[in-house]
Amino acid sequence: MHNLTRRGFTLVELLVALVLLAIISAALYRVLVNNQRLYQAQTQQIDLQQNIRAAEMILPAEFRELDAADGDISAMSATSLSIRAMRWLGFTCSPPVLGGLLGGVTLTIRGGAVGQPLFFGSRGPNVANDSVLVYYDGNQAARNDDGWAWGKPTAALAQNCPLGGTGLRLTLNIALPAPTPPAITSNVNGAIAIGAPVRGFERVTYQLYRPAGDTSWYIGFQPAGGTMQPLIGPVLSNGLSFSYYDSTGAVTALPARVARIDFVVRARTAQSVRKASGSAARAAAVDSVNVSVALRNNRRF
Repeated sequence: MHNLTRRGFTLVELLVALVLLAIISAALYRVLVNNQRLYQAQTQQIDLQQNIRAAEMILPAEFRELDAADGDISAMSATSLSIRAMRWLGFTCSPPVLGGLLGGVTLTIRGGAVGQPLFFGSRGPNVANDSVLVYYDGNQAARNDDGWAWGKPTAALAQNCPLGGTGLRLTLNIALPAPTPPAITSNVNGAIAIGAPVRGFERVTYQLYRPAGDTSWYIGFQPAGGTMQPLIGPVLSNGLSFSYYDSTGAVTALPARVARIDFVVRARTAQSVRKASGSAARAAAVDSVNVSVALRNNRRF
């Protein structure tokens, strides 16, 4: 009789408890799974928006610097664009001596490195890949002979400016603008003066790109002397397209006449997500942006 009065649970009570536990566990599991799916979808959407914003910032910043009439666009197509990309700006504190041979000419720019006075840019000069444009004043009493002299640096050496301050001496092979009549030559000493701007650039290419062995497409970037590498993406197989217009708004295929560049970026998420709660179908989310960039240095034709 003592054993029969001991407290405990019946089999029916245990079964009811197990059923209730299973129902609550299933509900909690469903909430956790939905939260995980929502978190994944939001993370992928954030990455997608960041890719779109990167394209909106990087490409227009590069294109606005272009002067198409001066040869800043070297090649262009519907999915690829090769340009002279400006990387730094300095000012001469010791101008080149002209009037003789144009190979091995030296000039010194003030600063010459990031953070130093009167040097502007995200990085310092790179002799291996950079070229320069030096402002050519010519006859300082006239404006019709002003232009830019192209140069290819062959060496760089730290050297202080004559009137004080840090500097960088560049040795370069230089090509001067054509002479403006009645002048018979532009190779005249003093045509490049103290304080002349010096702009450093490299040749780069942006294009729709799929790496070998990869199934995804990207906006690729190829720096001077380097290989193509993914910059923005993933994008769709038609994820980058360029259109080129002249000053009248007509489509042009001539690089020297480009006044405006329009481009469309069609990006996708790296992973497939469920677009609706409870939906079994998974697919990549897609977004796009259409940007129009007027070239800052466009000449009117």
